Amino acid sequence: MAEKTTILNLMEDELVHPGNRACAGCGLSIAYRIGLKALGRDTILVVPPSCLTVLQGLYPIAATQLPCLNVTFASTAAGATGILGALRARKNDSTTVAAWAGDGGTSDIGLQALSGACERGENFIFICYDNEAYMNTGIQRSGTTPQGALTTTTPISGKKQKKKNVPAVIAAHDIPYVATASAAYPLDLYDKICKAKTISGPKYIHIHTPCPSGWGFNPRYSVKIGRLAVECGLYELYENIGGRVELSGPSSRLLNKKRRPVSEYLELQTRFRGLTETKIEELQQEVDRKWETYQREDEPEPLQ
Repeated sequence: MAEKTTILNLMEDELVHPGNRACAGCGLSIAYRIGLKALGRDTILVVPPSCLTVLQGLYPIAATQLPCLNVTFASTAAGATGILGALRARKNDSTTVAAWAGDGGTSDIGLQALSGACERGENFIFICYDNEAYMNTGIQRSGTTPQGALTTTTPISGKKQKKKNVPAVIAAHDIPYVATASAAYPLDLYDKICKAKTISGPKYIHIHTPCPSGWGFNPRYSVKIGRLAVECGLYELYENIGGRVELSGPSSRLLNKKRRPVSEYLELQTRFRGLTETKIEELQQEVDRKWETYQREDEPEPLQ
């Protein structure tokens, strides 16, 4: 088993300049800084329109020290495929190609290109930072916006539909590596990206990314909010390697530990102020049922 990364052995090299245009408390800025450390300098990025294009800055300003291809909303995975073709033509099989898109450019507008690339078996890493709405264009609901969350396109009673389970959709393509991560647990994210680099074929990592302006909380609580999502079991961290799912990091410890109430997570965000007590209890029951499944899977097989 590979050594877990700690603050003491984390790579010191910085691939993001100190100045960028992220909002105060932006979860993406945490994930991006750590993620680029894991990807390393020999990496080409592909980024669609998103908060990340704002963070990186407009020409001639760039917060990122890596080469980056900015593409259209729907073509992130297609752009990454094209770069892979160019690298093959140059007999370069060492450079990492990493697509880094938001939830809108992954779960909605970019899903067809991502699905096609996974089906073809393209050797790239696709990273989705999920801040659960189209934050860059005005906080409109996306496929991964949670049920009940208020957005500018669901301003009265919140989104009626449930959150799209994108990692499960991508895992259904039978690719070699799918993982979930959180900006609030950056070292877990670092290790998962490092592992993805060692695997051939399509790799997908989904990052839960707190957004103060879109979710409605004080920017200083970004890490607290992200950790609460995991500690209450609403968002679980796992790896799916070859079809075998295994909980990782703090989520694995919840199998033998009491989870915090979902209400603690919801009440700290103004986007959930429209939820009734009945609906909150329904959400709690959904989380409980999900974790009952995990606990059954973790039980040892009975002796014959």
